[in-house]
Amino acid sequence: MTRLPLPRFVTLKTDEGNARRGPGLSHRIDWVFKRAGMPLRVTAEYENWRRVEDQEGLGGWVHYSLLSGVRSVLIQAEQAEFRAAPDSTAEVVVRAERNVIARILQCTPDWCRLTADGERGWVSKAALWGVDPEEVIE
Repeated sequence: MTRLPLPRFVTLKTDEGNARRGPGLSHRIDWVFKRAGMPLRVTAEYENWRRVEDQEGLGGWVHYSLLSGVRSVLIQAEQAEFRAAPDSTAEVVVRAERNVIARILQCTPDWCRLTADGERGWVSKAALWGVDPEEVIE
């Protein structure tokens, strides 16, 4: 047990991660995650296993070695505007489409500063999955 809070967000370290029905290699694989950097929500822990789910609630038990504490988000909106400042009137630097994965640099209660494909900007949390409302990341 890590004693870290539950639920919490992590990311998939590898291009492929098997999600099993239970915490152990003897359990059947129910789901395979296929995107490195993808945010996942940890909902339970058992020894070296973490029960995780994606934005659609799909998942299962994954070995902790496949997970990273690096934080990322998934763009949930059809299109998210990366802005120059955490303000809805700030200049739009770039737009990202639904399902783009972006790494979190920082979050205020309402905005996250993200980086994706070399671009950086502030995105409203309402457009994101992988960070809790009101969560602040320094």
